[in-house]
Amino acid sequence: MKKTLATFLIAILPLPAAQHGSVATVDPLATDAAIAAMKKGGNAIDGAVAAGLTLGVVNGYNSGIGGGCFMVLRLANGKIVVIDGREMAPAGARRDMFLKDGKPDPRASKVGALASGVPGALAAYEYAARKHGKLPFKWHLENAAKIAEEGFKIPAAYAGRIRATAKDLQRFEAAAALLLRNGKAKAAGEVLKQPDLARTYRAIAQEGIGWFYGGPFAVATERWMKANGGIMTATDFRNYKVKLRAPVRTKYKGHEIVGMPPPSSGGIHVGQILNILENFPVHEMESDSADFIHLLAEAMKLAFADRAHWLGDADFAPVPRGLIDKAYAKRLASRIRMDRAAEVKGHDTPPRAAEDLFNKHTTHFSVADGAGNWVACTATINTSFGSKVVIPGTGVIMNNEMDDFSIAPGVPNAFGLLGAEANAIAPGKRPLSSMSPTIVLRDGQPILAVGAAGGPTIITQTLLAIIHVIDFQQPIDKALARAHFHHQWRPNGIRIEAKVGEKVLAELKRRGHKLQVVQRMGATQAVSRVNGKFEAAHDPRLKGKAASY
Repeated sequence: MKKTLATFLIAILPLPAAQHGSVATVDPLATDAAIAAMKKGGNAIDGAVAAGLTLGVVNGYNSGIGGGCFMVLRLANGKIVVIDGREMAPAGARRDMFLKDGKPDPRASKVGALASGVPGALAAYEYAARKHGKLPFKWHLENAAKIAEEGFKIPAAYAGRIRATAKDLQRFEAAAALLLRNGKAKAAGEVLKQPDLARTYRAIAQEGIGWFYGGPFAVATERWMKANGGIMTATDFRNYKVKLRAPVRTKYKGHEIVGMPPPSSGGIHVGQILNILENFPVHEMESDSADFIHLLAEAMKLAFADRAHWLGDADFAPVPRGLIDKAYAKRLASRIRMDRAAEVKGHDTPPRAAEDLFNKHTTHFSVADGAGNWVACTATINTSFGSKVVIPGTGVIMNNEMDDFSIAPGVPNAFGLLGAEANAIAPGKRPLSSMSPTIVLRDGQPILAVGAAGGPTIITQTLLAIIHVIDFQQPIDKALARAHFHHQWRPNGIRIEAKVGEKVLAELKRRGHKLQVVQRMGATQAVSRVNGKFEAAHDPRLKGKAASY
C-alpha cells in the first residue's frame, strides 16, 4: 500500500483553528516545518514545499525526491495552478518489459532496477517555490537537510514498514545500510540519521536542481542502473519536465470541486461519483448507514470499471471528458438499485468518447494561508520504500511507479487495479495514479483542501471527506473520523472498517456485497476555513499533526 498505518488515536484532538494559516500532514516534524516557513514570511506554497521536503526525510517509506507528486494550488488572486510532478517512464521502457517468456513478471515492476520511473517531486516543489512562493528554495532544502543530518526517532509505523520489507531491502547494499542493522530492521525509537540525504539536499541547495536532473545524481543513478540491469539514464533526467495541466472542475450542490486531471484518475472519478450521487437524496441518509454505504459502493464500482478502461496519461491516450458529464452520470445512476448489489461486467461509454478529450498538456498534505493561497499536494514513491533501491552515496530512495502502468491486460498491480491500453507502458509516459489532491470552492472562495494516501482508496477517502463536509455539514475532524470503505470494481467486494458495526455489515451482505472487514484503512489530511478561521485536521487513524497559527 502507498500508506500503511500502525497507530490509531482513540481520542480526536481539538481542532486547531486560527486566522493566519493551517497545515495538516502525516508527521509532526513536517507540519512544524510548514508552520515555520509561513512564520518566516512564506506563504502556503512555501509551507507545502517545506512539508514535502521534510516528509522525504521523516516519512521516506512513503514519499521523497526519489518519487513524484501532484499539486493543486489556489492562489490569492483566485487562479488555479495544477502541477504534474508524476514520475515518467525512461526512454528505454517498452510495453513488454515486464513479460518473461510471454508471461507477466509483476515482481520486476515492484522491486529493483526496472521498477523506477524518473522522479518528478523535486522539480514540482522547485517550480512551485520559484513561481509562487516567497522563500528561496534553498532555505527549504537546508532546513530539511538539518533534520536528515541530526536524525529523528523512528516511529512505530516506520519501523513496521522496515520489518515488512526487510527481506527486499537486504538485497540492496545502500538500502540495507540505511535501514537495517546486522540484517535486521532498525527498531522503533532508534534515531535514524541520513547523512547522505543531507548532503544531497545541500548539494541541490547550492547548485540548483540541475545537480539532480542531469548532474551528479543523474550520473550516479545511471551508473547504478546499468550495473544492476536497469534502463534509466542521465538523459532521462535531463528530459524530465514538470507539466502544468488544466484542472478537473465539477459542480456539486452549490460547490465547485477542483481536482487533478490525467495522469491522475482522482479528479475525474471523484467528480464522476459525485455526479452520480446528485441523483440520490444523500443528505437525507444517515452517515455510515447501510443505505449510504451501499449507494456509494455501487457508484464507486461503476467509476472504477470506467477507470480500468479509459484512464491513462492524456498525452498518450484519449481520455473522454464525458466521464464527468452530468447526463452520463444520470445514466449510470439509473443502473443502481438500492435493494441489491449489481453485477458490473465492464466499462460504459460516455458521450463523444472519441472526440471530446482531456487536453494533452498530474503522502497527502494540505496548507492554506490568510492571504488566500491554498495547496493540496499528494506525494508518493508508491509501495513502502518504493523499489527498495537507494542510490549509493545519495540517500535517495527510488520509487517503483512503473508498477502503476498496466504491464499486461488483466494483470493487476500491487493494489489489485486493472488497466487497459490507455495505461500501457511507453517511453516518456506517466503512469496512471489515484492521487486526488482536491480544493473545494463555495461562491468562488476556497473552503476545503483535502486529499489522502492509500493507493486506490485515495479516491474514495477524498470523496468521503467531501461528502461528509457538504452533505452532512460535519467539521473536518469529524468528517475524517467517519468510517472508510472502498470498492474498486475488481476484485468485486467492499473493503470496509469494522467500526460501522455488525448490523450494517449484515445488511450489506444481505444485499449481495462481499466484504473485507478491516480495523482501519487510509490516511486523509485536510484544512478548511469556517467563519473566517482556518481549521486543520489529520486523520485520527495515525499520529500525524494538524496545526494553525
